[in-house]
Amino acid sequence: MHKILLSIVVLCVCFTASAQELNASITIDAEQTGQPNQQVFRTLQSQLTDFLNNTQWTNKKFLNQERIDCNFTLILSSYEGDSFGGTLQVQASRPIFGSTYDSPIYNYNDKQFSFDYVEFQPLTFNINSFDSNLMSVLVYHVYTIIGLDADSFELNAGAPYFETAKQIVNTAASGNFAGWKATDGVQSRFRYNDAMLSNVYQEFHEAMYIYHLEGLDKMHIEPKTAKLKVQEAIKSLKSINDRRPNSYILRTFFDAKSDEIASVFSGGPKVDIAQFVENLNRMAPTKRSTWAEVKF
Repeated sequence: MHKILLSIVVLCVCFTASAQELNASITIDAEQTGQPNQQVFRTLQSQLTDFLNNTQWTNKKFLNQERIDCNFTLILSSYEGDSFGGTLQVQASRPIFGSTYDSPIYNYNDKQFSFDYVEFQPLTFNINSFDSNLMSVLVYHVYTIIGLDADSFELNAGAPYFETAKQIVNTAASGNFAGWKATDGVQSRFRYNDAMLSNVYQEFHEAMYIYHLEGLDKMHIEPKTAKLKVQEAIKSLKSINDRRPNSYILRTFFDAKSDEIASVFSGGPKVDIAQFVENLNRMAPTKRSTWAEVKF
């Protein structure tokens, strides 16, 4: 928590400018392909950066400082002809009020990632047709990011964007690429989106709102109350875990949040942490070493 509290500043908000929704960076690591000609990867990186940052994804106006910071890291392991394969790591964050700190809201390792691409081909996307797995995967993650960001500011505000991601899932299922169908395993784009829209996981959206807007965003005003709100959010996630142990949606949440949670509870005003740590260990047992850092 001291890392967050020490970064407190007064934020100046300007209401005169508008911008697109994303501040996205693209990294392409093609070392595993053994391809000596790196130009095609540089071209792809440039095109994707322009596509993500210069497309208007919603009908809302975003101020420049409201743009969502996100990173797309393509680690390519195969490249033959026009076919590419590998993994895609997607991360996103949102700023915390009264602070210079950015809180991670999404950390998704998309292992079912392959696509076709010809250098300099126009990058376009039509939600009503499946024309490119590359575009469908990226835009799916874009709307998921926007949905999570919206959820963190207003209860259930992300629902329309998760519905858009569902439309992408449904359209892309007509293709022969992995990740879009119910039969593609428990760690797939289909499964994650299905969870986002299922009543079984409704507490997740409540937790996103309480954790960020009532918790971290109030940390600079009343840190003890804010810490209790973070605990409340985590407790609500336990209801999901009781029904669906080791669910993919919770694993993805804690992949993004574990270090932050440990930081919040590593200093500042003390609160009762016994049940809190027990809940964390039950929901994310692979992160026990991180939960051991929770002291306050």
